Amino acid sequence: MNLPNLLTLSRIPLMLIVIGLIYPSPSEGWPWIRTIALVVFLFAALTDWLDGWLARKFGQVSEFGKFMDALSDKVLTLGMFTSLLALGAVPKWTLFPILLILARELLITGLRLVAAGKGKTLAAEKIGKLKTVIQLTCISLVLSKIAVAVDFENIIEAKIHAEIVSYLELSGLFTLSFASLITVFSGFTYMKKYWRFFLDEEK
Repeated sequence: MNLPNLLTLSRIPLMLIVIGLIYPSPSEGWPWIRTIALVVFLFAALTDWLDGWLARKFGQVSEFGKFMDALSDKVLTLGMFTSLLALGAVPKWTLFPILLILARELLITGLRLVAAGKGKTLAAEKIGKLKTVIQLTCISLVLSKIAVAVDFENIIEAKIHAEIVSYLELSGLFTLSFASLITVFSGFTYMKKYWRFFLDEEK
């Protein structure tokens, strides 16, 4: 197991750590625990770029790495979206864009598995990478809102603190709406390009 693949796989346990850190209520959690969660998530998001860069730099690009890179991205983002919704960190109406994202990701994962069964690894498309960046940005904004709302409440002047929290919340919700749209669009693009793997059982 080389370093790029380890970084790829690390996104899954890092996601669980982030969720564990933000799970306790503000009265039960440790000081700055939500800021720590934000930093851990930002590192997990960074590995999405770092693993590919290291693999190309040291000639360690592999079929396993291509497949797991995309799969780890989906586990990280979907795990975070569903957890933020379950914990009430985002409004209930975000269930609908999150379900759109979930449906797209599961459909594309199914396509990848069908292709893998035929000996073909489908690497991520550029628009798919853009989709992931937007999703990660959205989650980062929501976690930033949580961190600022709790950890900086007694540090920043009340009016400014409320404005920052409000700005982060609106930015996160806007980015989520945009992420759902580009996620669905990238899904259509991907399916159009590789739908033959579902239709042609001989290839």
